[in-house]
Amino acid sequence: MTSAPSASARPAPNRSRAPLAITAAVVGVLVVAFFIFAGLYSDFLWFEQLGFATVLTTQWIASGVMFVIGFFGMALPVWASIMLAYRLRPVYAKLSSQLDRYQELVEPLRRLATYGIPVVLGLFAGFAAATRWEVVLMWLNRTPVGNVDPQFGLDVSFYFFELPFFRGLVGFASAVILLATLLTIAVTYLYGSIRVTGHELRISKAARIQIAILAALYIALQAVSIWLDQYVTLNQTGDLITGVNYTDDNATIPGRVILAGIATLVAVLFLITAFIGRWRLPVVGTALLLVAGLLVGTAYPWVVQRFQVDPNAKSLETPYIQRNIDLTRDAYDVADLEEIPYNATTDATAGALREDAETTASIRIIDPALVSPSISQLERFKNYYAFAPTLDVDRYQVDGESQDAVVALRELRQDPDDTWVNNTFVYTHGYGLVAAYGNQRSVDGQPVFLESGIPTSGALGKFEPRIYFGEASPEYSIVGAPKGNKPVELDFPSGEDGASETYNTFKGDAGPKLDSVLNKLVYALKFQSEQIFLSDDVTSESQIMYDRDPATRVKKVAPYLTLDSDPYPSVVDGRVVWIVDGYTTSDAYPYSRTVGLSTAIADSATNDQRFGLDDINYIRNSVKATVDAYDGSVTLYAWDTDDAILKTWQKIYPSTLKPMSEMSGELMSHVRYPGDLFKVQRQILGQYHVTDAGKFYSRTDAWSTPADPQSEAAEAALQPPYYLTLQMPGQEAPTFSLYSTFVPRGTGDSASSVLTGYLAVDADAGAESGKPGDGYGKLRLLTLPKDVTVPGPGQVQNAFNTDPEVSSLINLLKQGQSKVLNGNLLTLPVGGGLLYVQPVYVQSTGETSYPLLQKVLVAFGDQIAFEDTLDQALDSLFGGDSGADAGDGNTADTGTPAPEVPTEPTEPGAEPSTPTEPSTGDPAADQALRAVLAEAKTAMDDKSAALAEGDWAAYGEADARLNDALGRALALLNR
Repeated sequence: MTSAPSASARPAPNRSRAPLAITAAVVGVLVVAFFIFAGLYSDFLWFEQLGFATVLTTQWIASGVMFVIGFFGMALPVWASIMLAYRLRPVYAKLSSQLDRYQELVEPLRRLATYGIPVVLGLFAGFAAATRWEVVLMWLNRTPVGNVDPQFGLDVSFYFFELPFFRGLVGFASAVILLATLLTIAVTYLYGSIRVTGHELRISKAARIQIAILAALYIALQAVSIWLDQYVTLNQTGDLITGVNYTDDNATIPGRVILAGIATLVAVLFLITAFIGRWRLPVVGTALLLVAGLLVGTAYPWVVQRFQVDPNAKSLETPYIQRNIDLTRDAYDVADLEEIPYNATTDATAGALREDAETTASIRIIDPALVSPSISQLERFKNYYAFAPTLDVDRYQVDGESQDAVVALRELRQDPDDTWVNNTFVYTHGYGLVAAYGNQRSVDGQPVFLESGIPTSGALGKFEPRIYFGEASPEYSIVGAPKGNKPVELDFPSGEDGASETYNTFKGDAGPKLDSVLNKLVYALKFQSEQIFLSDDVTSESQIMYDRDPATRVKKVAPYLTLDSDPYPSVVDGRVVWIVDGYTTSDAYPYSRTVGLSTAIADSATNDQRFGLDDINYIRNSVKATVDAYDGSVTLYAWDTDDAILKTWQKIYPSTLKPMSEMSGELMSHVRYPGDLFKVQRQILGQYHVTDAGKFYSRTDAWSTPADPQSEAAEAALQPPYYLTLQMPGQEAPTFSLYSTFVPRGTGDSASSVLTGYLAVDADAGAESGKPGDGYGKLRLLTLPKDVTVPGPGQVQNAFNTDPEVSSLINLLKQGQSKVLNGNLLTLPVGGGLLYVQPVYVQSTGETSYPLLQKVLVAFGDQIAFEDTLDQALDSLFGGDSGADAGDGNTADTGTPAPEVPTEPTEPGAEPSTPTEPSTGDPAADQALRAVLAEAKTAMDDKSAALAEGDWAAYGEADARLNDALGRALALLNR
């Protein structure tokens, strides 16, 4: 028999692992904490550098305070309920054997549960409350709107700011009381305060008082919730309108008032029970509340709707429809719409455009959605530059006259396979803005530039051309260097044929500094790049640029704004700036129709996108923002100073917005009416152009935006609105405008494509510092007579596509390796009717091909014309003489003009000197230039011959050779 091992022989427990585990846990916590700190600290550095640190700190403080309120608002009542239920338990309660076993299991964990359950629930509540800081701050800083709702007579600000706060508060309090009640019942049952013996339920006095008071509080909160629900009816969308209708006014709202009263009575009965100990009254009252909810809240409104409203809907609903019409037009800022009957003619007579000469001279024939490849081939210069696929439309003063222009920035396009050093320190920015006349083209169909080249030159004067912040900028770049260091940032190609490069060092303040070990480490973690921390190229003068997209920057410093989907660049006061339109939106405007913002702005030019608040019934263009393309500085200007939502946010974020009075005249001259706002308004006006409640109810005059004739039939994307300089009836002169058309609303084969309306808004803010022009934002709607059939865009496009003469010419253009691209189909109210204009581009299918504008289609009524230039097409359409000249009238000749040859000035009376050949100043380069020009001359002759013979394959090949030769010639001339 062996003896048991002695105590000294037993293996000692391995206590050395405990300190290691604790150390590992501490290190893990520290690592996680540092990562959190790094994210917060980098955000603070970004906001501080931009001058908007208060925006971030306000969010942090508000979220922190709300977390604390939410945590303690949940944890303390729950803890108090558990503690009271436990301390007031009966000491000598006789428990069942099953409850005894439960107590034995729970008792070791009781203290942990007493504090742990409230803490866990408090954390969930704290995080939930922290996300509601905006609602609370808007309630604390609420601003009256000045308009009252027609149902309750309350200021609209009640629905914007107060109702969401009160409903959120009631919901939170209800959750707290409900959880406290459930936990109280659980504890009192576990410790014998509630006993079930046979068919008898026994509740101790202490438990009865606690549970009854909690139940009374919960029912009272439901009474408040039901009372608040009557105000929610003003934003409920029904089959006919949004807002209170006859049934709501006479059944639903009175029913909710009654239910709130019954719920209050039930809450009082629970309080009485807490003292007298009789549960029958509150139980009966609760049953009555449920039955009343079915009868008063559901059955009675159904009876009123079915037997009183439906047979007499038009007469009974008329006042409520009128409310919906009036308040919807107010909410979408279309109440001041000027509706103009337009007795459009469809006869194209000679001289009909004489009174519209200024408008026809400004018709844009360059399509910003098609011309990007052409500008890229002509103006990219290097593969590390790129232009946006769809360009923007702006206007500039050229020779004292406003000129519509298609503009684009030459942005940087990095090679992802290049080295980290090159993509971080060398290729940091784009260079220059390119602008093409909207109404001109070269003789071979290329855009005519008013600003182009590297270095930039043209009609826009001197400005800072470097583009560090744009829509295609790299994720991050590191710029700046100590004084005296050799520049390493590639500026632009220079020298003969762009063979050499010019370098530059960024000078300014555009990003957080990497002037400490901490900052380097933080950004190395943020971008997961150890090179930022280890590279010797990062110096004390280095700055890191990131979040460089203009919309991203504005959204971060003004998180309350919904941004327009199309920021656009302009040259303003010697700088390239991005102009971004910001909206304040709401879904709480009484009686206003709700629309999906992403759906409303979606068309063939804008993809469907999601917003934080997508279903809206109120919108204002409250802020105009600019982002400097060189240093990324963001400036916010308060544009709509009457907007109560903006005023409220100005109280929350003081000193972040500048007044409109600080906007320069040059900036004003580039501000335009935003496209997304106009799209939302045109969707609303499709139905709400009808202001008579009776006609609105009949829905006999509902309109919709036509489908884009260029979109695929399966997609049926809407036609986008277009910026044009035009003159609407009632205007004294043409102005930069944004327009769209309407056709009757219908489905399937019942849909009609005739034109029913033409909506335009004055989009020009003028050029006066700090004050928009008197006409800016004025909406005008031309309503066409029902007895005159004016073709809509779809019908006109179909006429173009099926016309025998046009089809034969199009087929000729398609021969060989070429394809035909139809440009945007524009509509203009000129000549007493509606004129359609569509540029037609031809593009070969070669590797370096790009679209060239070769033809212009025009239509007026049922007559069409198809010519080489708009000027020729208008004359052909209007009886041989339209009465006006279009801007492209000097481009009728075939071929490309030779470069302009400078001549020496002559003395008075002397013989003119012989023009000299172009010269580079270098004999060898001059010889190369003459050879290239000879190639160009040969290509021009071949192109003309191919055109005469109708050989489009040879035409495309000769055109490609011509463009290549001209490009090399311009490079030799250092253009």
